[in-house]
Parts: sequence; C-alpha cells; structure tokens
Amino acid sequence: MGLCCGMIGLPNVGKTTVFNALTGSGALAANYPFATVDPNTGIALVPDPRLGVLTDLFKSKKTTYSTLEVRDIAGLVEGASKGEGLGNQFLGHIREVDALLHVVRCFQGTDVVHVSGGVNPLRDIGIIETELLLADLDTLDRRKQKTEKKVRAGDKKAAFELAFIDKLIGLLDKGEWLGNLKYTPEERVVLDECQLLAAKPVLFVANVSEQVSADEVMVKTVREFADKRGARVVTICGQLEAELSSLPDSEREDFLKEMGLTESGLVRLTREAYTLLNIVTFFTAGEIESRAWPIPKGMKAPQAAGKIHSDMERGFIRAEVYHYDDLLACGSEAKVKEKGLFRLEGKDYVIKEADIVYFRFNV
Repeated sequence: MGLCCGMIGLPNVGKTTVFNALTGSGALAANYPFATVDPNTGIALVPDPRLGVLTDLFKSKKTTYSTLEVRDIAGLVEGASKGEGLGNQFLGHIREVDALLHVVRCFQGTDVVHVSGGVNPLRDIGIIETELLLADLDTLDRRKQKTEKKVRAGDKKAAFELAFIDKLIGLLDKGEWLGNLKYTPEERVVLDECQLLAAKPVLFVANVSEQVSADEVMVKTVREFADKRGARVVTICGQLEAELSSLPDSEREDFLKEMGLTESGLVRLTREAYTLLNIVTFFTAGEIESRAWPIPKGMKAPQAAGKIHSDMERGFIRAEVYHYDDLLACGSEAKVKEKGLFRLEGKDYVIKEADIVYFRFNV
C-alpha cells in the first residue's frame, strides 16, 4: 500500500526523465514534444532507513517498504481542452490519484526545445492549470445534467448536490484552485465523487540542471507561487536522478557523495508528498516481517489496524505500542518493556509518526 501520484506538465519539461528517475523505469524520454503517447505507470519503493534498523534488530526474514505509484501522462499544451496536441484524453488516468506532481522546467539550454519558445515557469504553470480547470468544468457540466434529472424526480439529496455543483462551476469560472478551499463533510463527499483535478493537492517538482545555482531565480518564483497556494515544492535534477537510479544500490551512496548530496530526489519528493497529504508512517516489526504503513495523520488505532486487514479493525481489542526512538535508545524491545515504555492503547488512541504497533483482535 502507498501513495499514488499523477505526473503533469508541459511537453519537454523533463516529466518522463523525472518519472524514470523516481521509478527506475525505462520509459522513452526524448527531445521532442509528445514522446509520451500512452500513459506510463511505475512503482517506487519509498526509502526509509528506520525500516532497515528494525529488520536488523528483529532479524526479520522480510522487509516491506511502502510504495509510491507514479502515473505519467502525455504533456498538456495550451488548448488541450479543445483538442490541441494530444488533447486532454489522458486526464482520466490521473483522476483517482492522491496528489498531482506538477513538473516545471527551471533550467535554460537550447539543447532541449521548449514548446513555448522560452523558459518561464509561472507561464507554464498557468497553461497547465487552465487546462485542468477547463477539463473539470466539462466534468461538472456532465454531472450537472444528470443531477438535474434527479432533482426533477424529487430527490432531495440531489438538490443539495446541484447547488454545490453550481458553486464549484462559479469558482472554476473565476480561475479558483479548488484544493485551497474548505468544505463541509457533505460537500467533501460530492467533491470526492467528482474526482476533480483542481481539488487535488499539488507538489511542484522544479526540474533543474546540474548547475542548480544558475536556476535558483526560476525555482524561487515557483516557491513563491506555491507558498501562496499552500502547495509544496521539491527541487530535482531529473538528469542526475536518472543516472543515480540506473546504478546498482552499492554504488549509489558514493555517487551522491560525489555530487555533494546526502539523499536522493525520491527521498525528498516522498517526504514533501507525505507532508502535503498529512501522512504519518507506523511500523509493524517481528521475526517474520518488518513493514512500513503510511496512514492519514489523526487516524485512530482500529482504522490503522484495518489498513493491515479488515478483520483486525472489525475485531479490534487493543494496540500494544511503543515508539521507534525509544527502541533505538533502549536497544531492544525487552529493554523498552523494562523501562515501562511499552503501552496498551484502546480504540481512541491516535497513531503517531514512527509508532511500532502490535494489534490484538478477535473475530
């Protein structure tokens, strides 16, 4: 289990290069528009050094990392909603994702052509977001027609939905990004059913050259835009990350040191995505398996147990919990218990980041 993100951006901004770097895939990355025709899907294991520590301490036979699924669709161009370029025919492939990874070109250079002639990150962001808003308007127009029929048939719930759809259409007409706004629980249900792209959290991926300092001005404009939006930004050199992902695991650490880096782009991107989506990670650990489980922040113990198996939520009795930091400080689970740091928690306990949990249940 893990996150699923949709990758968007103009053609030739390095989307597929970044996709290959994150997922280790071999999708075609070319110096011409629309090299990506069919959507690409890749799965990346989310690096977490804590899981390696747990595996060693418990001598686990198996280590299971959480995953990041990335869906890369063909680049959008201005007028895509009217059929320009490859149109927006592939947007359906990313309507179900948890978040959008918006790759923005923040590097100069004539060796990679830009579809608009020159590099301008804010203009590029505006083009993509306009096309997503227009696609959402089309989705809402179709939904509205169906809902109006239900209203005429006397469906009271449909009347509420119709009013909310009209509200959303008005906001999109004004160019509002729906993900910034607050919604009632009832509105959120309708919003989730519509699967609107403009309601999704966005992580901007500033794709820079190996001379990062030369691109800093463009990255700064993206950060300022994201700050106003409540979005997040991660800076990645797609070309460098692609080289890193092609290396054997044994050589990657040395490569990072040579480039003056302490961690890969995948680590940084995942951390920003988790922050954006308010996700925490808890662990289960033992001789058979050590495993990472990403869940929404604020989730209570029974629902977290349900992420492992529905029977565990249904028959939840209690959670036996201690923290990863306490295990690290004590050196063993036995010492954690000796120091009274091993706790029994009930159904109202909220799982914390880096909790190590054993769920007791009966069905």
